[in-house]
Amino acid sequence: MFSPLWWRRRRAEPIDDQVWLRVCRRLSWRHGAAPDAGDRARAERFLASHDIHAAQDMRLDDARRALIATLCTRPLRHLDERLLGRWRDLIVYPGQFRVRRTHADDDGLVREWDEELAGEAWEDGPIVLSWIDVLADLADPQPGFDVVVHEIAHKLDLSDGAMNGTPALPDAAHRRRWIDAFQAAFDDLNARLDRGESPPIDDYAAEAEGEFFAVVSEYHFTAPDQLVSVYPDVAAALTAFYGPARATVKR
Repeated sequence: MFSPLWWRRRRAEPIDDQVWLRVCRRLSWRHGAAPDAGDRARAERFLASHDIHAAQDMRLDDARRALIATLCTRPLRHLDERLLGRWRDLIVYPGQFRVRRTHADDDGLVREWDEELAGEAWEDGPIVLSWIDVLADLADPQPGFDVVVHEIAHKLDLSDGAMNGTPALPDAAHRRRWIDAFQAAFDDLNARLDRGESPPIDDYAAEAEGEFFAVVSEYHFTAPDQLVSVYPDVAAALTAFYGPARATVKR
């Protein structure tokens, strides 16, 4: 399925020891344990295979690039890194960025609007992040919110060829169990919202199957106990996919 050569487009250069120390100091309490040698190696490979660009007046130094790479590869601890796909560029804005949306309804009426985003993953292109939101997730983590995990989940979702809430999985039986668990939870969340109930997780998950997968991935890494209490089958599927979660938010 994957070429063994595409991932390392450039030689992976070691992250400077002092730079890595700064990354560890920033992340040790955030992840519940200090990043280890495996985290460092994954970040180095990410930096070798991706270009991290600054947008507008954003300034990126080696420490910021290493931090972003470490956050992006955190969900990959138990995954084949090639599931991220062949995209190369990651763009960082200093704050939230504006995008123009268009939608044509069944009658051909086209509606346009602007939307402020903290992150976005293009199907055939880069990931875009708001630096201020990345820092907010580090400084004051909230259950169910992690912009980097959300956008990386979208790229993993595309590993089966479509952003449909189902990444590439080992076999048909595994895929069937995944679809059954996620569809039941997605339908339940939408039914609760239709009844006017308070949603048990962020209601953005009800937008589409792909958004549901990205949002519950955020819960897996920030509030796994909450996800287990609401959608245990989804939580079990994510644990099998990502590996055991390290809870990062205590409330």
